[in-house]
Amino acid sequence: MRGTAGIFLVSLVTACVGPRTAPSPLAAQTRSIAQVRIEPHVVVRSVGCIGMTVSSIERTSDFFERVLTFHPSQDAVLEGKSLEALEGIPGARVRRRRLDLGSECVELSEPLAGVRRAIPSDAKSNDRWFQHIAIVVRDMDAAYAQLEKNHVAHISVSPQTLPEWNKNAAGIRAYYFKDPDGHALELIWFPQDKGQARWHSPPGESLFLGIDHTAIASGSTQASLTFYVGELGMRVAGGSENYGIEQERLSGVPGAYVRITTLRASSGPGIELLDYLSPVDG
Repeated sequence: MRGTAGIFLVSLVTACVGPRTAPSPLAAQTRSIAQVRIEPHVVVRSVGCIGMTVSSIERTSDFFERVLTFHPSQDAVLEGKSLEALEGIPGARVRRRRLDLGSECVELSEPLAGVRRAIPSDAKSNDRWFQHIAIVVRDMDAAYAQLEKNHVAHISVSPQTLPEWNKNAAGIRAYYFKDPDGHALELIWFPQDKGQARWHSPPGESLFLGIDHTAIASGSTQASLTFYVGELGMRVAGGSENYGIEQERLSGVPGAYVRITTLRASSGPGIELLDYLSPVDG
């Protein structure tokens, strides 16, 4: 919970199993490159709520509910030795609220004790601590208009369509913006040949559908695969290398060239690694 708004957390549901005698081909390939230690093994079964530390639950909750149509489902004040041990903060006391969108959720945490720090005003998308959640939309233009109507702070110049030459990401539309504390968020729209099937035939008429993934800046794709694949048993579900004017306008980073690797468990949002090959000053 350190920081007023600079912390994201990802909730993982795991199962502990014994040593594996037959690693997956991907894990074996990763081992040969990065010396992955895979025994004993912890398998991530599901990615759960994505946690965000905020300065005011009421303000951030209003933003997520009113602008992005999330729905509140739980609210509690947490304190005591178990919370202190979990967070590693003596005297930790936190108000926490869960907000749902489709099958996914975020957990907002407002620290009620301790030192709090805001996100740096010069934060960039290629900074190593950068993280965002990607909210899938039915109609990008309508969703963007909703943000503009509410005067939401932007990171991207405007919604960007990834180019045809980028086969793994061609046709995806995306837009980066900020919540009231400055957390980076993303709107994403998938063409028929991209994304999970559930995003193409969603029930109801909701404009905002759910959370596809949380993206995390990575200093080394190989080192991250050592952890997420070798140690946690997640699988690589896809990837691409994004660069050019569309990526620059999307991320707000001049000269952006980013290697993207998508990891998934059996259920829940994906975890997307953002390894900026350029610029390297994050």
